[in-house]
Amino acid sequence: MSIAKTTTTAGSGPKPHHHAHHFESAEHEFSAAKLGLWVFLSTEILMFGGLFVGFFIFHGIYPEMFKEGSTFLDWRLGAVNTVVLLLSSFTIATSVYYAQKNNQKAVVLNLAATIALGAVFMMIKYIEYASKIEAGLLPGQLFSYEAAEAANLGLYFSFYFCMTGLHGLHVLIGMGVMAWVLKRAINGEFGPGYYTPIEGIALFWHLVDLIWIYLFPLLYLVE
Repeated sequence: MSIAKTTTTAGSGPKPHHHAHHFESAEHEFSAAKLGLWVFLSTEILMFGGLFVGFFIFHGIYPEMFKEGSTFLDWRLGAVNTVVLLLSSFTIATSVYYAQKNNQKAVVLNLAATIALGAVFMMIKYIEYASKIEAGLLPGQLFSYEAAEAANLGLYFSFYFCMTGLHGLHVLIGMGVMAWVLKRAINGEFGPGYYTPIEGIALFWHLVDLIWIYLFPLLYLVE
């Protein structure tokens, strides 16, 4: 994240980046933003960590149920979504790089590409959810798939919908924040001297991608 005091707008020279009145300086603003972001990301890791712990505990208790549940997931769709998110990590990182190089057009294009890739991820997830809902493979008491071998197969889909749904919600939130950052980038608010919002959403997006890297093998590949 940048701590310099100037930014460049499209079609004009650098202008001062005025830090918020409750900060002593731009350096103080930068350090506070950095600390706050990492604290927030730590709470996200703790939240998902609890779900992972629960998954491992119940997987150990009901291994056959988890094995049966994984057969209803299409690993190919999960693999495509993994590639999509990895590409989106590249484009969002590239947007930070081009902000540092003061290439406004490239910043805008890479932010837009990241949002588009996020939309592709959600479309594939919608296809997956639609097939599960149609078959009655729903969480808990909503489970209505009559050919299930395991009596408690609904527990598996409770984990599936909870973990992937929460992750999908983070993808949507990230896309929303990124759209706001994109609007500011189009207005030429970022440059070598100030790109903290871009780097902030990039760190959040990398965490979202990292969580999926763990979700994909656990849900789609591990029996």
